[in-house]
Parts: sequence; C-alpha cells; structure tokens
Amino acid sequence: RFGGDEFIVACGLADHAAANTLAQAIMDEITRPIRVDDDRLEIGSSMGVALLPDDGEDLDTLMQSADLALYESKVNGRKQLTFYDPTMSRDLVRRREIESELRQALQRDELSIFFQPIIDLQTFKIRAFEALVRWFHPEKGELRPDEFIPVAEETGAIITLGNWITAQAAAAAAQWPDDITIAVNLSPLQIKAPGAALGILKALREAKLDPRRMELEITETVLLDHSENTEAFIRELGEAGVRFALDDFGTGYSSLGYLNKYPFSKIKVDRSFVSGPNAGPKSDAIIRAVSEMGSRLGMEIVAEGLETIEQVEAVRAAGCTLGQGYHFSRAVPEYLAAMLLAKEREHSMPTRASA
Repeated sequence: RFGGDEFIVACGLADHAAANTLAQAIMDEITRPIRVDDDRLEIGSSMGVALLPDDGEDLDTLMQSADLALYESKVNGRKQLTFYDPTMSRDLVRRREIESELRQALQRDELSIFFQPIIDLQTFKIRAFEALVRWFHPEKGELRPDEFIPVAEETGAIITLGNWITAQAAAAAAQWPDDITIAVNLSPLQIKAPGAALGILKALREAKLDPRRMELEITETVLLDHSENTEAFIRELGEAGVRFALDDFGTGYSSLGYLNKYPFSKIKVDRSFVSGPNAGPKSDAIIRAVSEMGSRLGMEIVAEGLETIEQVEAVRAAGCTLGQGYHFSRAVPEYLAAMLLAKEREHSMPTRASA
C-alpha cells in the first residue's frame, strides 16, 4: 500500500502484453459488483502502468511514470487502464501552468458562462438552459472545460469557481421569462464545502431568482459516500424549492435506491447511450425502461448528446421528454441565449386581427 487509496504492484513480466493481461485481471477483480441488501454496488478503479526500462531505469522515475499514467486514467474516466506515454510529461507541465493561471482567471475576467438550451421534445421549445463555463485565455486561446475543470477539482479551486458559476447563472436566468429554468452542474467538493447550501441560497436571493427555477445537476458519484453533509445539502435546498437532476445516469454507479431516497425531478441519460459506440438497440431499450420508470416516479427524462434528427426521433419514441445537444444548439453566450428566447416568443405570439 503506497498511501490512502493507492497501491503499487511490482512484478517481473515478459512484455507489454503480459503487463496488460495482469493489470486487466486485477481491475476486473476490483470492480466486480458487490450486492449490499437491495443495492448493487461497484468499486471504481483506475490504473497506471509503467515498464522498465522504457519508462524509467530507476525506481523513482518508474513510479513517477506510473503516477502520470494513473492521473491520465482518472482524467479520462472510471475503470481506465493506461500505460505511460512520454507525452504525459508534457501534459503535466501544461496542467501545472493551468493550475497557476486558473487562480487569476476570475480576476482577469477570462471566464465566461455559456448556455446550452434544453428542449421540450413535444413542442420543440426551450424549457431550460444548462450553464457551462468557458475560459478564453489571452495567450492559449479557448481552453476546453476538460482541460481545466479536473485541475480545479484537484486543487480545490472548483469551490470558488463553482460558486461564481452559480451566481452568474442565477443572475442571467433572472432576466429570462419565469417559465425558463437554469441548470448548474455541481462538484462533489462544492457540496461538501461548509455552508454550501447557504451560499447557493444567497446567490439566488441576490439575483432575485425564484429557487424553483434553479436546478442543480449532480452525478451518481456524489451520492456514493452516503454522507450526512450531502443529505443535509439536498434536503435544505430541496425544502427551499431548488430542484435536482441526476446527471450522467447509467455511467457505472447507478442505483435505483438513489431515485427513491433523493428528490430528483429529472434524470439525465448519459450521451453514451445516444451517440457513443454503445448506442444501438440495447441502449434504446434501456432508455425506454428508464423513461417508463421516470414517468411512474414523476421525473422527466433528458437525453444528452443529440446531434442528429434520427437521434431526436429515437429518444422521443423511447419516452424522453427533454433533449439537448448540437442538433438543437451549441452552448451560446448570454446575449445569444436571450435572443433565442426572444425570437421563440416572438414567433409564438398570436397575430392580431385587423379590422
């Protein structure tokens, strides 16, 4: 045991293929589902592999290479197995630059909130927007969220960043029609931070936004620790009228118990069921089952990642009530979001008969 939740396996193997076979076997064993009462639990596992002598000729270098590979696995998602590659060292330098500059990005006004419409799949009108942060660096240009959000998570900067996003999103939504809601993604660190619920309620008060128009999106990983802080956070905001959506549903930690325990108003089906390599008849059947379950529980189902009309029609047929994706619109600046709403309302106004 190297420390905390990290372990090291050192062994003599013939080649890359043998290392891959052993590593995969270890990962398969760790991630084998466990049943506790009525819940089916899975333990997430990420793994980094470095080989002697290509990735290091001494122990320190070899461990550093394995650690970089492990970091890459964590960045790329759950249940990842990654072998060290020399480009990872260059990526580390870039991440450290981002870490240093992210602290100043807010003060320099380099961050902006963009808004992606969430569409009613029956009327094809905008029902909500999801707030998404963008970083426009003066030298590096636009940085993708997957470049700086993981860094913010690791350093704890996500708490300050997340609070700013929530405040900006609430202020923007306050200018929209009363039937349009705003969805904001929450980090596990934000939820666990002291006074997190009070901070969100303060942002709503300052923006003069009805709490019922704020929807907080949380992933299943947030609920895994079953902490009292998380439950208190959801309960306090729920009692104030704030709504919750279960995001990325079906990506590995799904438990139907969460849907019964927490007051979710929406389930967001992960884009991998719609447009990923796993999309197909089986995914359609899963979406249909989730939609039927959501309907019985009084929850709306949102399909993410819709890029074609065929995908839209498929998720509609499967029972999804809401959708978002490039087929409808990319995330746009605040002024364009307001224009989209104004244009939609203008077209839906009844024409006045002339005498």
